Amino acid sequence: MDINVGDIVKLKKQHPCGSKEWEVLRIGADFRLKCMGCDHQIMIARRDVEKSVREVRGPQ
Repeated sequence: MDINVGDIVKLKKQHPCGSKEWEVLRIGADFRLKCMGCDHQIMIARRDVEKSVREVRGPQ
């Protein structure tokens, strides 16, 4: 899967704030994602991100 820093990814499940879109801040064994709705940041395993991605868009 081709995901780069700055890309916007749309995941299967939504964040409690209602947004499904996340900005990629860091890539490695873990991803750091920032919610586009409320700016909350999370670290999530690469395997989990690749499994739950629905759409990848370029940077805004």
